Amino acid sequence: MEANCTANGAPEKSAPAAAVLAQMTGAEKKKQAKAEKAARREKERQQKENTGGAIGQRSGKDVQAQGGKVVTQPTKSEQKGLQILAKDSIKPQHKRTASNAAEAQKPLLAKGVPPHPPSLDTTSGNQEVALFSHLYGQPRRKTVEGAGKEVHPAVLALGLQMSSYVICGSNARCMATLLVFKRVIETYTTPPSNTLTRHLTPHYLSPQIDYLKSCRPLSISMGNAIRWLKLEISKVDPDTPEAEAKTQLCNSIDNFIRERITLAGTAIAESAIDKIIEGDVILTYAKSSIVEKTLLMAHRRGTKFRTIVVDSKPLFEGRQLARGLADAGLEVRYSLVHAISHVIKDATKVFLGAHAMMSNGRLFSRIGTAMVAMMAHELDVPVIVCCESVKFTEKVALDSIVVNEVASPDELVVSAPSANVTSTSAVESLSSPLLKWRETPNLRLLNLMYDVTPAEYIKMVVTELGSLPPSSVPVVYRLSTNT
Repeated sequence: MEANCTANGAPEKSAPAAAVLAQMTGAEKKKQAKAEKAARREKERQQKENTGGAIGQRSGKDVQAQGGKVVTQPTKSEQKGLQILAKDSIKPQHKRTASNAAEAQKPLLAKGVPPHPPSLDTTSGNQEVALFSHLYGQPRRKTVEGAGKEVHPAVLALGLQMSSYVICGSNARCMATLLVFKRVIETYTTPPSNTLTRHLTPHYLSPQIDYLKSCRPLSISMGNAIRWLKLEISKVDPDTPEAEAKTQLCNSIDNFIRERITLAGTAIAESAIDKIIEGDVILTYAKSSIVEKTLLMAHRRGTKFRTIVVDSKPLFEGRQLARGLADAGLEVRYSLVHAISHVIKDATKVFLGAHAMMSNGRLFSRIGTAMVAMMAHELDVPVIVCCESVKFTEKVALDSIVVNEVASPDELVVSAPSANVTSTSAVESLSSPLLKWRETPNLRLLNLMYDVTPAEYIKMVVTELGSLPPSSVPVVYRLSTNT
C-alpha cells in the first residue's frame, strides 16, 4: 500500500498516526523529531554520494564530447563534486622532504607583486626597531579624545602634562599624581549598598591610573606610591563614616609627600654636601631636583666649587639646571654629552640623580647616564648617586632592552632652526637631515628614555637613611616598605 504524499514530497500522516501523535508527551515528541531529523540528514548524505558518482561518469562523457565540439556545463553541485574528486586524486607519491616542506610554507604572491626584501620591516610601515618592538605598545595619548567619562578632569589635565613633558622628573610626577588622587578622593561618593574600601580602588581609582598609563608609563616612584595608596585604602574600617575616611586618606597622602619626598630630599642634600669640599669641580648630567638642591645648599653654606652640567637631546633638561645654578651665583660650565670625554677630565666628583635604583644595585636613569658614569670610572672619578628610598624597587635590570620607555622618534628631529639665525645659508645648514627620515629606506630612529648603569661604576648611593654602597639597595627597600 503506497503512502500518501503532500505537495512537498513529505509523507502525509494518516489519521491513526495523528491520534497517536496527539497522545504523546512533550519529551516523546522531541525525541521523535530528533529521529526524523537524523533520518533526513542520512538520506541527504546518501543522495550526495550518489550524485558524486554520477558526476564522475558524466565528466568522462563530457570530455569525450568536447572532442566533437560539444560542451556540456555541469551544475554547481556537480562542480563541487568534481573539485572534491580532483583533490582526492592528487596525492603525493613520495614522502615530503625538508626542502619540499619549506617550499610549501612559502606564502603565495599575487601576480606582478615582487617579494619584500628581507632587510625591510613590511609589517605596518611604522618603522619600529625590531629589537625593541616589545617596548612600543600603544602610542602616547596626546588629547583627551576617547577618555572614559569616569576619568576625573584633574587626571585628564595631569596626563596631558606628563605626555608633553610639562611635568617631567620622577619626583615631580610622583608628587603631582598623589596630589591629583587627593582631589579624586575628595570628590568621590560611595554608591548605595557599597563600602569605600571595596568600591574606591577597583571602580573609581583604577580608571584614573589606566588613563595616566595611556599618556605615559608610570615611573617606579609612581608605582610605589600607588601601591601604598591602595594599601591605605584597604586598611580603612568599613564602619568608618565616609567623610572621616576620606579625610584620613587625604592626610595620609600629605604625610607621604612630606616624609618620603620633601623631607627625604632635604636629608639627602644635607648628607651629600659633606662630600663637596673647597675647589671641587662637580659634574652632573641632565637635571635632578635632588642634585640641584644639594649644589644650591653647598653654595649657600659658603663652599667654593665649580659646576659642569652635561646635557643631551631631545629634552635638554640641563639647560634649566644650568640657568638656575648660574642665577644663584655658581660658576657653571655647560656642555653636551658628545664632549663628555673632554669635560670629564676637569671633574673631581660626579653627582647623578636617579629614576630608580634596582635590586641588583644598578642605576636606572635618564639615557646617557651610563656613558657619563663609565667615563668617570675610567678616570677614577667617584660617582655619587642621590636617590630617595621611594625610588627603590625589588626589580632587577641587567640591560636597557628588556625594560625601558620608548618616546616618539620625531622628538630627535630638529624641526626648526634657532630664531637668532637669519641667513638663508645658515638656515639650510642647521636644518636637520632627519626631517624626512620616514621616507628614507632602511632608516629607523630609536628614542629610548632611560639606560642602566652597572653597580661597579657607582661609588655610593646617598639616601635619607644614610650613605651606602649599591649592594645595600635591597636592604633599604625592605626597610622602606616594612617587608
